[in-house]
Amino acid sequence: MPGSDLQRFLVGGVALLAIFSAIFHPLPAAAQDVAATKAELASAKIPAQRMKQYSDLAVQWMEEYLRIDTTNPPGNEKRAATFFKKILDQEGIENVVFEYAPGRADLWARIPHTTAQAQRPIILLNHMDVVTSDPSHWKVPPFSGSTVNGSMYGRGAQDMKDEGLAQLVVMVMLKREKTALNRDVIFLAVSDEEAAGTGTDWMIGHHRDLLGNAEFLINEGGENLLENGKVRYVGVDVGEKTPLWLHMVAHGRPGHGSRPNTDSAPNRLIRALDRVIQYRTPLKVLPVVEEFLRDMAPYEPAERAQQFRNIRDAIEDKNFQDQVERDESLNFLLRNTISLTMLGGSEQTNVIPPDAWANLDVRLLPGEDPKPFLGSIRQVVNDPDVTVDPQNAEFRVANASPTDTVLFDAIRRVAQQYFPGTPVVPRLTSGYTENQRYRPLGINAYGFSPFTATQEEGNTEHGNDERIRVEELRRGPKVLYDVVASVAGTR
Repeated sequence: MPGSDLQRFLVGGVALLAIFSAIFHPLPAAAQDVAATKAELASAKIPAQRMKQYSDLAVQWMEEYLRIDTTNPPGNEKRAATFFKKILDQEGIENVVFEYAPGRADLWARIPHTTAQAQRPIILLNHMDVVTSDPSHWKVPPFSGSTVNGSMYGRGAQDMKDEGLAQLVVMVMLKREKTALNRDVIFLAVSDEEAAGTGTDWMIGHHRDLLGNAEFLINEGGENLLENGKVRYVGVDVGEKTPLWLHMVAHGRPGHGSRPNTDSAPNRLIRALDRVIQYRTPLKVLPVVEEFLRDMAPYEPAERAQQFRNIRDAIEDKNFQDQVERDESLNFLLRNTISLTMLGGSEQTNVIPPDAWANLDVRLLPGEDPKPFLGSIRQVVNDPDVTVDPQNAEFRVANASPTDTVLFDAIRRVAQQYFPGTPVVPRLTSGYTENQRYRPLGINAYGFSPFTATQEEGNTEHGNDERIRVEELRRGPKVLYDVVASVAGTR
């Protein structure tokens, strides 16, 4: 996810907080507290040789997992569920595979609490499907699991087979180490996240009881940006923008391509799209964003810092508006966005079709009403022969999770042990995650990754040469184990 420093600190949700206390200026006494806390991490009780075995397993299993082709469509996620089940069965961990459609499956597993009275469960959620890939643009085949120059390549290495694998290793660690738990830990691997979300919807619709009235959920998302060998920040996703996909159809007079006419459907479509692309949606400053930008100002150049301290005044300035337009990260944070993603028309070059169409990927800020926005787009199009309608029948109002929870606090504390002096901040993401489907169930859902990544590595998500460093594969499960043990373990 490329962008300026702002993007690396994107925050949102209704509970935006910036956490900058003694992180940057620790006192000698605080250093002693850090050392004491580090000794209390659950992983500190695991002998080094056994910890190495877990790291070795993470690398071995990741190679195997990346070699399973779960490209969606069609998905075929049952292959991945079978892979998970084999390991879970070998470890004696309770699990069930639900094949809800041919070749499509969800897997549920659980390690139960060990205390007499338990708190509500924590869910480790991951999706097994991956997006499409073109092998001709990759250094190695997308499903080879090959390691080149210290990085393992494969579709899903960043989204999100890496996190699913880390969650699997954590389940194994909890079982083998006989970790005392005061809440159930549930592992949930679902299908079809990259398309329609049928796996999660099926699980919620048919086996909501297996979610155990969970209190917390850790899912994909978050970003731990690595720059010049140092983690710049630990970002935890607390909220996401909501997609409103639009389908635009232009109608016109068909005919032979040798006789152009200005009223053709493709011509009408292009004119309408040009108006939409040129349209600048209004800039809006959510109160939480205003607070965040003010906190981020000290980390920006002088001119940008002044703008961030007075963001409501800044958005009235034409020069700043132009800056926002060019800055992908700042742009999506301050407005509803529109991206042209698909076009269609005639299937023959010499045929002027009666209809031509386009799809628009719209992302709305939290709290936005889709109906007025759709009305504004129709006004911009301003052509009775061009229709604009929602693609998705169901619109999900954006939601968010608070940061004053024991899980967010655990992430903050554990991150400080692995990355001392690094700020831990909540983020608002531009992309959708299935956290949106679980929060209405009363679950505090967060996007958190135990892995660090450079901007270049992060950009391979959904791109070519998707990869993750082997050293991260070895360390990531340990980080996640400490977070889960901190939330679910007894003390």
